[in-house]
Amino acid sequence: MLVIALTACTEQTSKPTMSWQVQSSAKIAQTGDILSTPAANTDGWIPAQVPSTLMGVLTANGIEPEALTAEDYASIDKTQFEKSWWYRTTFHLSALNEGEHALLRFDGISYRANVWLNGQQIADSQNMYGTFRQFEFDITEQAQQQNVLAVEVFRAQPGEPNTGFVDWNPRPADESMGLWREVRVKTCGNVTVSHSAVRSKVNTKTLNEAWLTVATELRNLSDQPVEGILQGTADGHAFSCPVTLAAGEQKRVVVPQEIHIDQPRLWWCHNMGQPELCDLHVEFVENGKVSDAEDVRFGIREIHSYLTDEGYRGFTLNGRKVLLRGAGWTDDIYLRDTPEGNRQQLNYVRDMNMNTVRLEGFWGTSQNLYDLCDELGLFILVGWSCHWEWEDYLGAPCDERYGGIISPENIALVTASFQNQVMWLRHHPSIIGWFVGSDMLPVPELEEQYRQFLSQEDDRDYLISAKEVESTLSGKSGTKMAGPYEYVGPTYWYLPEAPGGAFGFNTETGIGAQLPVRESLEKMLGKQLWPIDSRWDILCTVSGTDMNSLKQLNEVIHNRFGDAKDIDEYLYRADMLNYESTKAMFESFRVRWPHTTGIVHWMLNSARPGIYWQLYDNYLQPNASYYGVKKANAPVQLIYDYYAKAVYAVNETLEPASRKASVKLMKDGQTTEDSCQVEIAPGTVVKVFDIYTAGAASFLFLKLTDDEGKEITTNEYFLPSEDDVYDWEKTTWVHTPIRHYASYAMLDSMCTRSCELSVKQRAENLYETTVSNPSDKVAFMISLKAKNQQGQLICPAYWSDNYFSLAPGESRTVTCQLPSLNNGTTVHISYY
Repeated sequence: MLVIALTACTEQTSKPTMSWQVQSSAKIAQTGDILSTPAANTDGWIPAQVPSTLMGVLTANGIEPEALTAEDYASIDKTQFEKSWWYRTTFHLSALNEGEHALLRFDGISYRANVWLNGQQIADSQNMYGTFRQFEFDITEQAQQQNVLAVEVFRAQPGEPNTGFVDWNPRPADESMGLWREVRVKTCGNVTVSHSAVRSKVNTKTLNEAWLTVATELRNLSDQPVEGILQGTADGHAFSCPVTLAAGEQKRVVVPQEIHIDQPRLWWCHNMGQPELCDLHVEFVENGKVSDAEDVRFGIREIHSYLTDEGYRGFTLNGRKVLLRGAGWTDDIYLRDTPEGNRQQLNYVRDMNMNTVRLEGFWGTSQNLYDLCDELGLFILVGWSCHWEWEDYLGAPCDERYGGIISPENIALVTASFQNQVMWLRHHPSIIGWFVGSDMLPVPELEEQYRQFLSQEDDRDYLISAKEVESTLSGKSGTKMAGPYEYVGPTYWYLPEAPGGAFGFNTETGIGAQLPVRESLEKMLGKQLWPIDSRWDILCTVSGTDMNSLKQLNEVIHNRFGDAKDIDEYLYRADMLNYESTKAMFESFRVRWPHTTGIVHWMLNSARPGIYWQLYDNYLQPNASYYGVKKANAPVQLIYDYYAKAVYAVNETLEPASRKASVKLMKDGQTTEDSCQVEIAPGTVVKVFDIYTAGAASFLFLKLTDDEGKEITTNEYFLPSEDDVYDWEKTTWVHTPIRHYASYAMLDSMCTRSCELSVKQRAENLYETTVSNPSDKVAFMISLKAKNQQGQLICPAYWSDNYFSLAPGESRTVTCQLPSLNNGTTVHISYY
């Protein structure tokens, strides 16, 4: 068996990168029968790689702009994508022996394609279409030792279900047109093996035994019946069974013998245990010879969803209830994500102590994103985007309950697409559920197709919608999508009136504008950042109703603090709002467990440089909310409940925690302190302190230490003298307006930003920084940065804590792990 990846190298393959070129059909006189031969004239063709979209190729070659401004977007000639474009490459194959076959596989094309190989057409655009379809062709008859492959791609038209970014950012000018996932050639015998996976059951009471069922898909490429043995090993345990295939038959096979394992190495999400991975080897043997084989990694784990007595959707992992805490992922606007970039982003998710990534869309240009989540112990919720549920985005009429996938043709296409995606991904233990709807639910005919398929081929539940809806087939979704998507204060999340507050499973919510660090803003807008003007608007969302400017953030800053005098003061205040409200969002869902079952921040990242809905920016620089989320989700933590006016201890590990809890409250120039020993059982919440501020602006400092007095976690709060008052009757899907704002104006007189700093290098690229506050005021929201000698931020920089506050006379030591640096790089650490 031989596999040739006609793609850029990924972490999964060591195959060499193949040389691709692209060109518009408007500039080509030759047709596919010539372009797929050595006689083709490729002068002036554009270098490319696969996976890619055309805009990704054009920006990489400097032909089109990165589009950071409204003028950039306007300058892109969208009409060039009305014509088809060609991808072309060459590859070598060794001569095939008797009984050997060659297969050409496309994991993703957008949107239609004609495929030519060595002068012969092997697929046409009338049958090869659908962004989420996958196609495999037996090219045994066309294959030569030296091969030329030419693929003509066509853009999706209005009404065709394509990759979409909804209103998160401007639409890609090419509508993501291209070979957006991997292209591969493989050789094998008469029978090919694919889509192998393991379903596992766990003794959830003892965790000391498990049962594995192996499934795979076989295809007989010959014109004769084939008898053989399907065999292999799962975590070192052998299995085999006889299989007979009719001529040309494709069959999904489940090995009848169940594998029993004692003391299994279980897969856990990272905050509950180790994400242990095992190896599966599957092969088909015909006449004593291996026809084809497949190797995949899998995890032994049992995942289920359930509805609470209140009707909220929850999940269990290996019999233990788990609170989902995550954020919404998007791919790059031109689908240019790399394995290295994916790893850094998912390392960020772990560093923020989250356990879930929600993919609104089957994102990822390869298996890499999913492989990394398996390895890092991160849950994935994956499924369809609301891009197909609204006429403005789909480009065709949509039903107000079921969206745009309502015609028999589209139902058939999306059914096939869903089956392709599930079969392609089903071996990943990190995937815990399939979203078959986002803002709406699938039409019953489509949902029935999902139900029948999943009942046979997968053991995970599907979620009918991210929104609170009810299906005639499967009942209530158990989810909610009630916002907010614009700013609300930290108290909001705890209030019983808040539709997006701490109850149930909130599948997407956030506070709107989340500004990057100044250094990133200067990359987007230049050095002249002040005053805030219309240049910033293109960096917001492209929603036609709201969230398309900084109007809301400006209003909040004005009402909380008064108007900022310069960009530094504006960003400092924006960071403060971002940090505390995003932190409170996660904290509230932890404190209200098990009344809560899941919270997904909208969003994790940005598809392009922007200033809305992100925990780090497109340059992978964390913003203030990143560190608020990290602190909020510490595995064992003390959290202040703004509504109950009390401090709670939470423990989301599988082990009991015994800690000393300390509290310091500063108000009216007086400081009161208290401490106690607290025992926190796994998965529980314990009330520790009541907090009385008596209407005075206060600072609250919390700390957990172990039996030896070592600091485990800290947490800090500013508590204004009054609470925000919300205008609940004016609540919309965007947010609930604040009728009366709690004032933060007194912070200027209560706080200092003057600290003392000492830095020590403890190991290669590991720096220890001690920040001291010698004053009699609180040092509030201290931000640390690591730069090189050119003044550029070093990325990634993993701070153990950042944007923190210090009581008078307090010191805190934090660490900063930097990447491997070039020789001669000088590291400068400073605070802001």
